[in-house]
Amino acid sequence: MSQVLIIDDHDSMREGLELLLRKRGHRTLSAEGGEQGLQLLTDEGADLVITDLKMAKVDGIDVLRSVKENFPLVEVLVITAFGTIEKAVEAMKLGAADFITKPFSSEEFGVKIDRLLNEQAERERLRKENVALRVENLYLRAETDTRYGEIIGESPAMKEVFRLVDRVARSDSTVIIYGESGTGKELVARAIHAGSPRAGGPFVRVNCGALAEGLLDSELFGHEKGAFTGAERQRRGRFELADTGTLFLDEISTISPATQVRLLRVLQEREFERVGGEETLSVDVRIIVATNTPEEELVSDKGLRQDLFYRLHVVPITLPPLRDRTGDTPLLVEHFIEKLRDRTCSQVSSFSADAIEALSQYHWPGNVRELENVVERALVMAERAVLQASDIPTLGTSGPAQSESFPDASLPGGGMDLNVLMEGMEEKLIREALDRARGVKAEAARLLGLKSSAFYYKLEKYGIEA
Repeated sequence: MSQVLIIDDHDSMREGLELLLRKRGHRTLSAEGGEQGLQLLTDEGADLVITDLKMAKVDGIDVLRSVKENFPLVEVLVITAFGTIEKAVEAMKLGAADFITKPFSSEEFGVKIDRLLNEQAERERLRKENVALRVENLYLRAETDTRYGEIIGESPAMKEVFRLVDRVARSDSTVIIYGESGTGKELVARAIHAGSPRAGGPFVRVNCGALAEGLLDSELFGHEKGAFTGAERQRRGRFELADTGTLFLDEISTISPATQVRLLRVLQEREFERVGGEETLSVDVRIIVATNTPEEELVSDKGLRQDLFYRLHVVPITLPPLRDRTGDTPLLVEHFIEKLRDRTCSQVSSFSADAIEALSQYHWPGNVRELENVVERALVMAERAVLQASDIPTLGTSGPAQSESFPDASLPGGGMDLNVLMEGMEEKLIREALDRARGVKAEAARLLGLKSSAFYYKLEKYGIEA
């Protein structure tokens, strides 16, 4: 049942149309002029307006214009007199749904009314469905953003990561995340926390590779006043700060044997003492750790205790490098354009196929983090709304990492100091590795194929501060 407004200055016409409409089950409103009709429409509303074209003061064309401007979802059927077809054409151009010419039969009128109201009901149904779909999509997108944050990807490898995140988030088990630098290990840790029963608790992160042994112990477990030089007051550690929440330990392979023992105890017994303290403290913390060291090397080459490894390696999640999921490049670029456009004051809103082709051919040693940096630089430099391949900064050698080679060299006639030459080359490569790893020592050591202990020795040898 619909509500129909009839506007006509002939009483007999209004009354006759009202009678026909009510027989068809519709509610009716009526007005004897355009001004009164528009006021009724504002006060009472209507699904359909039927108006005569020829009326004093506010005529049918005026009514039609006002309805289309102020009530765009309301349909209008105009009534014209015989011989005024040009007025009907004008009304149709202004947005009238249909017209009917006097005199007309009740059957003709009924057919037009049924068609108009049925079509309007179908449009309204589709509109509501579209609104519902948009709301659902927004809800799903918000839910996805809450659960996965900036983890972007639709490749099979990433779908497996999402599946594991969903499964493990519901539990309280320890998780170890494997992946090269820049693949998003912290994002995965945050997604697990966000989807867990601990989501309301704190998420505390510690970069183990950025702290020396003594500092790391104090950072993790806290210390008492006077425990060491400079300890002027008691300080709570990250385990205490993460109580009822999640503690994320990044670069776990870099921690010293002594710290490993203390960490093992917390994992087994959920208790510890602050540095320099005697009171045993208990905590309720979920542990998530991450490493860029492959699983098969974690114990044998990097000095992680076997018993600690098995305590950590409960639920492993391996993140694929970007070079193994190049199909996700367009999604990532789209995400970074949206994320970085305001920061870079860029007008870029999309990207060209050749830009994606250029990005997809690079092997991305820095993974997603490197791609984000490249997109940011491209947005700063781009002068058009569509990102082009020419806007992308020069990338390193594309394709797989090249085989090791040495530059051509010859022995000078007077001889040379080989040690000085090799040490100079070694220092240069160490500094380049640190630059590429953005100062992350564990990643720089990995790029050079060195153990952490050997890498730290060489930093001290050459006086490199990082």
